Amino acid sequence: MNNESQKITTPRQGKTYTIPIGPVHPALKEPIEFSFELDGERIVGVDIRPGYAHRGIEFMGMKRNLIQVLYLSERICGICSISHPLALTQAVENAAGIEVPPRAQYIRTIIGELERIQSHLLWAGVAAHELGFDTLLHLTWKVREKVMDLLEDLTGNRVDYAIPIFGGVRRDIPAAKGDLAHAVLRYYRDLLQGLMDAFLEDKSVEMRTRHVGALSRGDALRLCAVGPTARAAGVEKDVRQDMPYFAYADLEVRAITPRDFEQEPVGDVFDTIIVRLLEVAQSIEIVERALCEMPEGELVSIPKVAALLSFLKKAEGEGIGRHEAPRGEVFHYVRLEAGIEEPIVWKVKAPTYSNLMAWVPKFMGAEVADIPIIAASIDPCMCCMDRVHVADRSGRASIRMKEELIRLSREKTRRILG
Repeated sequence: MNNESQKITTPRQGKTYTIPIGPVHPALKEPIEFSFELDGERIVGVDIRPGYAHRGIEFMGMKRNLIQVLYLSERICGICSISHPLALTQAVENAAGIEVPPRAQYIRTIIGELERIQSHLLWAGVAAHELGFDTLLHLTWKVREKVMDLLEDLTGNRVDYAIPIFGGVRRDIPAAKGDLAHAVLRYYRDLLQGLMDAFLEDKSVEMRTRHVGALSRGDALRLCAVGPTARAAGVEKDVRQDMPYFAYADLEVRAITPRDFEQEPVGDVFDTIIVRLLEVAQSIEIVERALCEMPEGELVSIPKVAALLSFLKKAEGEGIGRHEAPRGEVFHYVRLEAGIEEPIVWKVKAPTYSNLMAWVPKFMGAEVADIPIIAASIDPCMCCMDRVHVADRSGRASIRMKEELIRLSREKTRRILG
């Protein structure tokens, strides 16, 4: 993303003043810069400047073979470390024409949904902390440990699970581990109602989140919001529902909105809490079904890594991968050329990139004290989002408009094609 921004303001009366927040601030878990124009305590203008966490991962990936790229993709984000490799494996499998055995599809689904549980619980704790409710933060993160331990039992790691491989998965889930997973899921099923009451029935939480950071359905559609941010606004958008992949077609997943809690969507912070907690319940159900219905069979279509690398080196084509990560749609694009181990092109679009501009209507008209919880409401991940940094050798600031970006993209495509 270009490290430039467009200032958004609303009409105001009298004098205003500007306060900066970031790129380093106690309320921000990763670096991003905000500049708020205030009329008293009310926000009337927003300037958002990303670009402080760019690490050049895509560039590094195009200098490595695809097995190395797979490990690299897991490190784009630690919290959703399965999401990027799942999207990358889909993209490469589509480009190379690799089939994935049904059992492997189910295992990918199970690990992806367990990660959704831990990610949503982590977000709930962060949201409680931003509200000053640290007792609820400690409770939420305490119960999150169960699913983290389960992921470690199933994969060997609490983070960076190293489960997907092109054409399948690296590890099976035997019956004994399945029984352990069912026990952990029962634990969450038993405590979930109490956790929902702690968030949704507490008057202090409701007063700090109801009608705070609201995003209308129209704005969510216009700004292309994804994930819980879009669903909280009443947009029934979910890749698992709209373009089913892995085992999701068999499991018939549907998008969760506040209507499932008998609430008309407002798109505020309270609605994002509803959606994420209901999605924890949905993920529990998905994993239980997947464990029970998982077919027997092979785990990979190309068993030997050397044979897989040889196959990928001969592959040619382009492919995309889409995965409904906890924050929303993750999108990977790859282009392969025969005789070359490295991907010719690897592009990543993370959900925070799609949700970034949803911050603008959410902040407008809000109070200064609500900035931390509104910023946290989209569950931002800067290291996922920051893909491109444009540096002007002259030192002058510049804004790249749509027409110029299209021209530069076409020029790059012509260079790639030779």
